[in-house]
Formats: sequence, C-alpha cells, structure tokens
Amino acid sequence: MKNRRQESILELISTRSVSTQEELMVLLEQKNIKTTQATLSRDIQQLSLVKQRDESGTLRYMLPVSAVKEKTFFQEAVLSVDYAMNTIVLKCRAGMAQGTCAAIDSVNHEGVVGTIAGDDTIFILVRTEADVRRLLKKFRSELFPGR
Repeated sequence: MKNRRQESILELISTRSVSTQEELMVLLEQKNIKTTQATLSRDIQQLSLVKQRDESGTLRYMLPVSAVKEKTFFQEAVLSVDYAMNTIVLKCRAGMAQGTCAAIDSVNHEGVVGTIAGDDTIFILVRTEADVRRLLKKFRSELFPGR
C-alpha cells in the first residue's frame, strides 16, 4: 500500500501542479487511495519532495534536482531489463552496473531481498513474482517513459 501510494504521489506531482498537501490528498482520493495528513507528510519527507517554483512561478511539490539526475543516470546506464522467476536482470553499459546498483539499493524497494552487481550486469533477487512484476513495470517506465 505504501509503495502504491508513494508511486501515485510521484506520478501526480510529475503530471500536475500540486501546491498543497490538501490538494494532493484529494487527488489521491480520486485514485481510491485514502490517507491521513500525517501519513502524507511522512511520504513527502521519505520521497524527499521539495516545494519549488515551476516555470510559471507557481510554488509546487517537485522532486529535488538530485533525484531527477539520478533518474537520468538510470536511463543512461541501463540498457535492458529482463527477469527469470524471482530475479530481475539489468544489463548496463560497461562499468556502470555497480553505481546503478548502489542507487537502486538506496531506494529500498519493497520485496527486494538483495542485489549484486558486476561490471555490466545487476541481479536483483526479489521475494515474490508479484514483486518482480511491480518492479519490472517501474524500471521499464523509467527506461521508456511514455510507453
């Protein structure tokens, strides 16, 4: 539930101008995600969201610049995403797997048992096949936005 809520928060702030927690709570309720103000505050803190002015000057929630750079790093480093049962395999550009793996580890994805990286390959051991499907969807959406 927490991951779904936080992923929805990220989706909402990346596609809309969201200025207040109340506005964010209403948008989440429209997606059938009910939450409290205290939980929403914790989510905002855990996601490291910041309030910044956008191009039009409106103060709104955004990912910090470092998170945007990290996402771009993932897109630059990872060439393909595949899986076998409960193991996800990321093929990376030569020499980029370990840095990418460290970035993945820092996010603490739900269901991940552990990771290991070589020079150009990352293995992610995931607890269940349902967790694999969820993470595959997330990784693929980061690699191929809009698909």
